[in-house]
Amino acid sequence: MREDAGRGGEAGAGGAGSGGGVDHEFLSLERELTLLLRRARASSGEMARQVHPDLEPAAYGLLAFLDESGPRRATDLAAFIGVGKATMSRQLRGLEQLGLVAREPDPADGRAWLVRLTEEGRERFWTVRGARRERYVRQLAGWDRGEVAELARLLGKLNAGAES
Repeated sequence: MREDAGRGGEAGAGGAGSGGGVDHEFLSLERELTLLLRRARASSGEMARQVHPDLEPAAYGLLAFLDESGPRRATDLAAFIGVGKATMSRQLRGLEQLGLVAREPDPADGRAWLVRLTEEGRERFWTVRGARRERYVRQLAGWDRGEVAELARLLGKLNAGAES
């Protein structure tokens, strides 16, 4: 049974402006996001292992960003992921050793390097991403396209708010 089930009229009581009451909508949001994030962390680890058995779970998001954005400087990658330069350098070394990324000179600045997915890295990443997308399609088979679009829109709005 859901935590807020059976509370009748309380489900709006104590909202943000009511002076200290419990805000059930935000408690429900917290519970659902916590569950979603827990599952997403587990899924990221599984997907990372599918790309390569030695790939760190956090590196999967880095591969996704490189796939979507194209070659980037390590400083851009560190800023996107939210880590320091030393952590990013360590992750990139690991990805290079696995053959998933390569560095190339930045044509705009001969002193800098760009990081790009290798062909093997792209193929492995797309294989795993395709399987994940198929899983989403199965999980949301009972939803209409409008509901899926609305979920994507709301998650986008949530993510945009977290960036500011």
